Amino acid sequence: MSAKRHVVIHPDLPATAAAVAARLVTAILDAQAARGEASIVLTGGTLGIASLKAVADSPALGSVDWSRVNFYWGDERFVESGSPDRNAVQAEVLLGVLDAHGLDRGRVHAMGAADDFRTPEEAAAAYAHLLEREASDEGTAGSLPVFDVLMLGMGPDSHVASLFPDHAGAAAGGATVIGVHDSPKPPPLRVSLTFEAINTARAVWLVVAGADKAPAAGVALGQEPVARERVPASGVSGTQGTWWLMDAAAAALV
Repeated sequence: MSAKRHVVIHPDLPATAAAVAARLVTAILDAQAARGEASIVLTGGTLGIASLKAVADSPALGSVDWSRVNFYWGDERFVESGSPDRNAVQAEVLLGVLDAHGLDRGRVHAMGAADDFRTPEEAAAAYAHLLEREASDEGTAGSLPVFDVLMLGMGPDSHVASLFPDHAGAAAGGATVIGVHDSPKPPPLRVSLTFEAINTARAVWLVVAGADKAPAAGVALGQEPVARERVPASGVSGTQGTWWLMDAAAAALV
C-alpha cells in the first residue's frame, strides 16, 4: 500500500458520516489558514449526503468562514435542474443551512442540467470552461483550480464519480470533464470529472459504507495491481494523500 494511502475504519455509517464531517471542517480551516480560502469537491450517495448533513449539524459549523469556501462536484446526473436525483439538489441539506452562515452562492459551482444544455457533452464543456476560469482567477497554472479535498463515493462495482468499470469514461483522456452515455447505473446520462482532474486534488477522500461495497473495496485496496479501467476506485490518488473513510461493513475484506 502506498505511503500516501490511508484507510480509516469506523463502526457504522452514522459514525463514519460524523467523522467525515469533523475532518471536513478541519480541512477547510487548515486550507483557509494556508491560503485564505478552501475548495471542496462534493459527492452524492447515501454516505456523502449524510456527511454533509453531519456538517450542517456540527457544533463547529460557526468556526468556518463559509464566504471563502468554493464548492464543486465530481459528477452529476444529467437531468433537470430541480430533480431530486441531482447531487447538487441533495447537497442543499448543507448548503441551505450555510446560507445563514455567510455562504457565497457565487462560489457554489454545480454542473449543468438537462434544462440548461442539450447534451452531457455541452454541460461538460461548460464545466471545464468554468474550472479554467476559476484556475485563472486563482492564478493557478493549468486548467484546474486547487482542490483541497475531493470527496468520492464508490459503488459496489467500484465506480467513482461517473467513471464505471470497462466503460468509455474510465478510459477517457485529454479532458478534465466528460459527458457520459449509457451509464450502467441509472440515469444513463451524466457529467463527470475524469481521472486527470480528480488526481490533481491535494487530498482525495473515498467515503464508503455498506457490506455491498466490501468486495470492490477489497480489490481496490488489495496488494495485487489492477487497472483503473477495470477497477476505477483503484485509480484515484491525491497529490498529498488518499484517504479511504469507511464503515466496518465496507472494510470487511480489506
